[in-house]
Amino acid sequence: MSASVTPEDVETFERCIAVGGVALFPADTVYGLAAEPDSAEAVRRLYALKGRRPDKPAAVMFFRLELALAALPELPGRTRAAVEQLLPGGVTLLLPNPARRFPLACADAPEVLGVRVPALSGALAPLAAISWPVLQSSANLSGAPEARSLDEIDRSIKDGVDLVLDGGELPGTPSTVVDLTRFEDGEFDVVRDGAVPSSRVEAVLRSLR
Repeated sequence: MSASVTPEDVETFERCIAVGGVALFPADTVYGLAAEPDSAEAVRRLYALKGRRPDKPAAVMFFRLELALAALPELPGRTRAAVEQLLPGGVTLLLPNPARRFPLACADAPEVLGVRVPALSGALAPLAAISWPVLQSSANLSGAPEARSLDEIDRSIKDGVDLVLDGGELPGTPSTVVDLTRFEDGEFDVVRDGAVPSSRVEAVLRSLR
C-alpha cells in the first residue's frame, strides 16, 4: 500500500463517506477515523470502533479553510478572524454554534462545535481536494495512545472500517484544542496542549483582542 495519498484514494474516500462508511485516514497530526457528520449509523459505528462513549463530542473536519468558513456563516467577526489565523493547522477550535449545526458531533453541548482544518502538504496534499466535511476522531481505542502509523492502530479498528488510507508516518502529536466560545469577549482557553505550542496560539489570539 502506498504511503502517498493519490487522487484516486480521495475519490474512494469521498464515495465511502457518502454511502455511510467509516474510513481510516492520515491527517497532519495523527491517524483518524472519518464518517458522514449527519449519518447517525455511521457515527455510531465510528464510536463503537473506538469504544468511545456516545455522550463525548467529536470534531468536524473540513479539508479547506474556505469550506469551514462557508459552513459557519454566523461566526462573529473576532472569532472568524481567529479561525483564519489559526487554521489550517494542528489545532481543534471549539467554536460557538448558535445554529446547532452538525448535532451528532456536539453530543450534549449542541451550541459548541469542534472544528479542524488540517495543514495538508507533501504526501497528504491530495486530501485538500475533498469537498465535504467529515466527523472525525483519532484512530485509537478510547484512552489508548494516538497512532502515527498504520502499524500502531489496533487490529480491531483496521478490520472494522470500510477504507484504509496510508499516509506513511505522521508527526504523532494530536491537535491542540482551543476554546473560542467566548472569544468575542476576549476570552479563550487552551484546553489541551498538542501539535501547535500553546505559546504560539496565545500570541495569535492576544494580537486579535
